[in-house]
Amino acid sequence: MTMMTLVQHLAQGEIKTRGVQQWMLDNIIPLVLLAVALLLLWLGGGKGDNAGVMRRLAGVVIALAIIGLAVSGLGVNVGEWIAGLFTG
Repeated sequence: MTMMTLVQHLAQGEIKTRGVQQWMLDNIIPLVLLAVALLLLWLGGGKGDNAGVMRRLAGVVIALAIIGLAVSGLGVNVGEWIAGLFTG
């Protein structure tokens, strides 16, 4: 298969990012979470600063909740619910 044939074959299909997005959700996010957990343990756990670790952990949990809402698409529903509290 020549390069031109390969390019024509690939050009016939639709370009999607779903595979990349799913790969990131499956691989990168767990690795980042593991790195954050190890960093929190290393920074605060070794010094006995358990309160500082818990404060940072609360921030991480809030950030994960925001990421979860953004990835799942439920952020729109939450926004409508909050708007409904003010508009009735």
